Amino acid sequence: MTNVKKKRRIGILLGSLAAVVFVVACVALWVAKGYLYDPVVSNRSMVYVHRQWSAAQLDSALCEALGDEHSVARVERMLSVYEFDAANREGAYRLEPGMSAWKVALKLSRGSQSPVRVTFNNVRTLDQLAARLDEQLCFSKEDLLALLRSDSVCAALGFSPVTLPALFLPDTYEFYWTVTPEAFLQKLSKEYARYWEGRREQQAKALGLTPIEVATLASIVEEETNKPDEMGIVAGLYMNRLRRGMPLQADPTVKFAWGDFSLKRILNKHLTIDSPYNTYRVTGLPPGPIRIASKQAVDAVLNHKPNPYLYMCAREDFSGYHNFATSLAEHQRNAVRYQRELNRRGIR
Repeated sequence: MTNVKKKRRIGILLGSLAAVVFVVACVALWVAKGYLYDPVVSNRSMVYVHRQWSAAQLDSALCEALGDEHSVARVERMLSVYEFDAANREGAYRLEPGMSAWKVALKLSRGSQSPVRVTFNNVRTLDQLAARLDEQLCFSKEDLLALLRSDSVCAALGFSPVTLPALFLPDTYEFYWTVTPEAFLQKLSKEYARYWEGRREQQAKALGLTPIEVATLASIVEEETNKPDEMGIVAGLYMNRLRRGMPLQADPTVKFAWGDFSLKRILNKHLTIDSPYNTYRVTGLPPGPIRIASKQAVDAVLNHKPNPYLYMCAREDFSGYHNFATSLAEHQRNAVRYQRELNRRGIR
């Protein structure tokens, strides 16, 4: 073979090899583009990763977030490149529209958690609160309740087990999904201090009450009425009774003492219960809140306008509002009308 033929054959081989390399490079770039730039997330969503999850469970979570098995497969291939391990990356991850498989995998592999919004309102008891938080955060209801029932934990927060409901101010907060119960309580303690510091603390002092006592009165007010425009009137009425040394005679405290908020009528037999929460038998405020009071109820106590009322009775029209009275005789007339309506409706 002449040198010319050899050179020609080598040139052909090199050209063919270059063509193959070019094709492979194009394919590689095309594949890389798909993983690096092509979006796999259409809608904003959250992916929750549990440390004990299997590959199948992770696959299911990604399918729910992405809604496309092909996109899930892309993300999982990238996760395998990063040697992703759910046991070390427990958390909640927010996926934004337009994210590529690479960005999703990178976010999960780095453990770049997104804060979650946690809301609790309209809860009476600490058990109900713990159950509500169990639905929104990683820790369990039982783990939180163990702390809430601990004398030492409550004391460290500045409360006792019976006054602890005052700590919780219903609202929406941001936490990492994996927050511990201890860290959760510490943040709520800071929020509580921030809420009371300054003006509200001074308002409470002007009423002759501590913040916990304000929360206790607010809890009674909120159980008495769900009408925002009436809360301040009810608060003023009870403040009048406190200043005169009269028993509050608040029906919700009797329900609390019996552990039964479903009671429709408070009868004489209910008033005999021996409990510091029975405000028909003891004067002053009960030992602690009878529910987790809303900020609205707390502020209604702090900002209530003075009024002359000492008595209240639910209106006979069952509107949720009350008839207020300054004298016992007037109150008794209101009560008779209400009792007649209860009897007419067969409410026992």
